[in-house]
Amino acid sequence: MSARSNKPHEIVERALELSRADGCVVIADEHSTANLRWAGNALTTNGVTRGRSLTVVATVDGKEGTASGVVSRAAVTAEDLEPLVRAAEAAARGAGPAEDAQPLVTGVPESPDFADAPAETSSAVFADFAPALGEAFARARAGGRELYGFANHELVSTYVGTSTGLRLRHDQPTGTLELNAKSPDRTRSAWAGRSTRDFKDVDPGALDAELAVRLGWAERRIELPAGRYETLLPPTAVADLVIYQLWSASGRDATEGRTVFSKPGGGTRVGEKLTDLPLTLRTDPNEPGLESAPFVVAHSSGGDQSVFDNGLPVAATEWVSGGELKHLTTTRHSAGLTGLPVAPAGGNLILDGGQDRSLEEMVAATERGLLLTCLWYIREVDPATLLLTGLTRDGVYLVENGQVTGQVNNFRFNESPVDLLGRATEAGCTEKTLPREWSDWFTRAAMPALRVPDFNMSSVSQGV
Repeated sequence: MSARSNKPHEIVERALELSRADGCVVIADEHSTANLRWAGNALTTNGVTRGRSLTVVATVDGKEGTASGVVSRAAVTAEDLEPLVRAAEAAARGAGPAEDAQPLVTGVPESPDFADAPAETSSAVFADFAPALGEAFARARAGGRELYGFANHELVSTYVGTSTGLRLRHDQPTGTLELNAKSPDRTRSAWAGRSTRDFKDVDPGALDAELAVRLGWAERRIELPAGRYETLLPPTAVADLVIYQLWSASGRDATEGRTVFSKPGGGTRVGEKLTDLPLTLRTDPNEPGLESAPFVVAHSSGGDQSVFDNGLPVAATEWVSGGELKHLTTTRHSAGLTGLPVAPAGGNLILDGGQDRSLEEMVAATERGLLLTCLWYIREVDPATLLLTGLTRDGVYLVENGQVTGQVNNFRFNESPVDLLGRATEAGCTEKTLPREWSDWFTRAAMPALRVPDFNMSSVSQGV
């Protein structure tokens, strides 16, 4: 009998019953996905998939401390349960004391839907989107454009059970839409992306119209040299940079002097002003439209997460408040080491400057500068300053006297998001956005456009 013929909560309960360890955490993830792909103004593929993965964390108390063993497997059958639990216990007995060992979490109220069947997506999620996409194909064809892209919807129901009595469940829908418009000769390309929970708030026709305008801008080509330019970064580009900043905001690493958030001479930069703009960077599991797990789900330990923290409540946290650094990410273990408050990273990220100016209004107020579309191939150069390098993609446009006058060549950039926030002179209105570079790992973001007076385009790139 396959494990899928049992309810996930029953699999969790059975694994806990089988455990002989001093402590045990079981995480069952039920996955379902639906997707559409298209090329040259026509659908090419679609599909629906389902699957289950199971993670068992065994903890064993010894004279020198508590050890942990973690084993994760996909497509687990009922017959696989006991070998999986035993493998986790063997891994714990063979390991040394876990540095991040903490008592397993207790006292979190049970999720009322813990025993319910998992939520599942299906092709029905595209019921309104697919016909609208077909209409966009027709308009693009008539306008001499070719549309390429994909739409993906995933629903993950996560069940967490522990030997200390936690029984928690969270359903996470994640939808992404990426749309490329190309000229028939492929010399011009424009991209747009959206994040969504259910595809009811995305309009492919509106995106196609937006991309048509950009392809029109690209009919005039202007070559510019490398250098520092006043630059408008749209929300997607801001998201890619600021998400990396959050990933690099480990309280322990900062305390140990290894990051941009380390204070010279010791300690961290918590309490320091990072920008004169009234920017607040925060996570909130209950943020409307960006809801994420209200408790820690850690399939492994490392960096800013610990398997011992599974089930720990995730609170709304302001990482930067009014321009001031307020918090760094910590586990219970690293919080104890550093003296910082416990602050799990969370599953979304919002940057808010309290402004209502649109990107179009920011363009209209620009005498001369560059307007970016998105960033990609972002890599870290120097963790001490959080210097990142990457490339622009799918359209860099020249703005002159409030008007876009043409497309310029692509660039390689070298910038630190922390430094950028400090130099930014304007933030626009905050809106939901899809980070292009990190969309496989992080989709729930809301960002403003930023105006940076001297963005460092370090060299010319030949990319499209």
